[in-house]
Amino acid sequence: MGAWDLLLAGLVLLLGLCGVLLPGVPGSWLVWAGVLWWALKDPRPAAWWLCVGATAVLLLSQVVRWALPPRRLRSSGSDARMLAYAGCGSFLGFVLLPVIGAVPGFVGGVCLHERLRLGRRAEAVAATRTVMRSGGWSVLTELFACQLITAAWLAVVLRG
Repeated sequence: MGAWDLLLAGLVLLLGLCGVLLPGVPGSWLVWAGVLWWALKDPRPAAWWLCVGATAVLLLSQVVRWALPPRRLRSSGSDARMLAYAGCGSFLGFVLLPVIGAVPGFVGGVCLHERLRLGRRAEAVAATRTVMRSGGWSVLTELFACQLITAAWLAVVLRG
């Protein structure tokens, strides 16, 4: 597999990660499609195991999301900037405290945005609870699954 193919697969995965945070963009499907395309190009068994694992993780995340309340983030007053804070917090948490740090990073990003927007700590905490109840957990579930898949893909690629 060539360097350009790896770069393109990585870009599709990155676009999928960003797409999770953007309404109307099928982020998890882009991540899965990037892994599938990479697995089709790479004949190693590890590529196919990763593709099977990615499919299972995404199906599991969909089941979890169906059990959660539907996404109504707009009604809670959240905007694209809040999702950017949450996504950056989740990414930083995922990197600084591998894997499990994504959850507190996401919630921390939402809380930071609300603190900057509202000014008071108590109001920010209440707004964070509202955002998380009105669809934040659904977004976090999908983002976390895509982050796991992307990290596994990166590990397989770097392992060679």
